[in-house]
Amino acid sequence: MNTDPVAHHQQGSFDLVLERVVHTSAADLWRGWTEAEVLKKWFTPAPWVTTDAEIDPVPGGIFRTVMEGPDGERNEGSGCVLEAVHARRFVWTSALGPGFVPAAPVKDGFHFTAIIEFLTASGGTLYRATGRHSTEADARAHAEMGFEAGWGAALDQLVALFD
Repeated sequence: MNTDPVAHHQQGSFDLVLERVVHTSAADLWRGWTEAEVLKKWFTPAPWVTTDAEIDPVPGGIFRTVMEGPDGERNEGSGCVLEAVHARRFVWTSALGPGFVPAAPVKDGFHFTAIIEFLTASGGTLYRATGRHSTEADARAHAEMGFEAGWGAALDQLVALFD
């Protein structure tokens, strides 16, 4: 059994994938990702909180979040929406800013592309979140930061919003 969390994608990128069948509808999951006020309620795993968000769910639109930790830590990220197919697929990247303007290099981190898919499945909606990275080192760093646990906890919070 392969326990390596990094999947090499055939186009030369490196992916981390969280996949789960949830009972939440694709329409509600879509709202969670594309409506800033809804996203702020679930996006950051507790005890962190998302204090601000701006989302324009159209290609070239902004995807921006501000997250704050319990000890005053602050993490602000901004990116560009690449694809938005209502209740099916939402894709954004930190490598570009709004309007497809290239983002500045990241000082202590990496750029990645998030591919969020909502697919019909037996018993609910198959939720698939892929973090696509340009290098294996970036993917490993994201995995070591807690991609699976963090994105999984955030998904639990999103699902709980609509229970």
